Amino acid sequence: MMKYYVENILLTDGWATNKTLTIKEGIITAITTGKSNDAKVISGTVIPGMINCHSHAFQRAFAGFSEQCSEGQDSFWTWRKVMYKFLAKLTAIDAEVIAKHLYIEMLKMGYTRVAEFHYLHHNIDGSAYSASTTSEEANHKGLATMAQAIFSAAKDAGIGLTMLPVLYQYAGFDQQSPNEGQKRFINSTEQFNQLVSECFELSTQFTNTNVGIAPHSLRAVDKQSIEQAVTHVRALDSNAPIHIHISEQQQEVSDCLAHYGKRPVQWLLDNISLDKHWCLIHATHINEQEQQGIVKSQAIAGICPTTEANLGDGIFPTTEFLALKGTLAIGSDSHISVNPIEELRWLEYAQRLTKQQRAILASSDTASVGQNLWQKAALGGAQSTSSNTGSLAIGKQADLLVLDENQTRLYANNSQHLLDSVIFASRENMIQDVMVNGHWVVRNGEHAQAQSSADNFTRLLTKLSN
Repeated sequence: MMKYYVENILLTDGWATNKTLTIKEGIITAITTGKSNDAKVISGTVIPGMINCHSHAFQRAFAGFSEQCSEGQDSFWTWRKVMYKFLAKLTAIDAEVIAKHLYIEMLKMGYTRVAEFHYLHHNIDGSAYSASTTSEEANHKGLATMAQAIFSAAKDAGIGLTMLPVLYQYAGFDQQSPNEGQKRFINSTEQFNQLVSECFELSTQFTNTNVGIAPHSLRAVDKQSIEQAVTHVRALDSNAPIHIHISEQQQEVSDCLAHYGKRPVQWLLDNISLDKHWCLIHATHINEQEQQGIVKSQAIAGICPTTEANLGDGIFPTTEFLALKGTLAIGSDSHISVNPIEELRWLEYAQRLTKQQRAILASSDTASVGQNLWQKAALGGAQSTSSNTGSLAIGKQADLLVLDENQTRLYANNSQHLLDSVIFASRENMIQDVMVNGHWVVRNGEHAQAQSSADNFTRLLTKLSN
């Protein structure tokens, strides 16, 4: 058991001062007023850790490699060709190196948990990993070889992990045959369910992890496959999170209308029983009826502002969605940025630019845009991962951030403006210390394995570029 005294802390019901936190086995067991004699003093304001609701870890290694103009108009679809080319060289051990480096970056920037939307399943030639997989290729045997690399990376980095194996079967609507670049993603439903079971078994060998599933998109799976996968995972865990890419590009909406006669989110609402454990990733191009349907179902919208901007996808209708009392979470997706502060800044600024107004994403309860966005995104992220995180309260997991008071003094004189200053006016990383599940993983802005991990990552990039 540990006790920590904090002068300024963001609790569930708002800012508080002069508090002592008692933490036992990773859980906050008491929050009392005043300083206990045996409490260690935390120097700096404390806020909840942020949850990253959407990650493709391997994509961190080619962030920035698709920013040169090609013939014709560049889009998500031309970016995807770069990704397929990159995947032709990546082994399971390579994937672990990338993920560990990425997860350390996330921790240093304030993410304390990540949902890994994991679809890189098979060997380079597209064959499924098996018990005969050689040790040079991976550290685990079987279908979950690549998933195990992610589990190990999260453990070494010290970040919480929600593993979401992805069901990917087709190249497009009407059950189009997968192309060469997709061969490492593809599983039959039976094979996929076996993979999910292996991931659940792996999860028992690690702390601070859980498992859900992710039907990739309506273009990559059909109704029967979704239903069978959901039935399987819900038998293993009735609270398992379920994520899906949906309505990310206008072309996807048009193709879905042509194939199903309905827009993607509307088809999902009409054909699949959604609930609070579902997270609709992107949902960029949705109409008012679809927004209302998402809110009524209690599903979460998983928004990835920097990736959506980088790919030219479009802008999520955040203002209207929050006005309907919708729940949202944020993700770094392709990791063109690994900074929750930047994601939230983009979330607000996109609304300002489209509506030509200011301070849009505040609420009647919270006038501070920064505080409102941080708390809503953290709570939504917790829901999207079915994790006991997202806020600082008795019974919650001790995932917290300590802000550098030397910097916060420069930008904000009181807590009312603190998170506004952090999100909209900070020039440097404001995160000083990071605690995950009761353990300090970042101290004074440094992670114990950051340098060695960065060195390994650099060597890998050199190898992959040859």
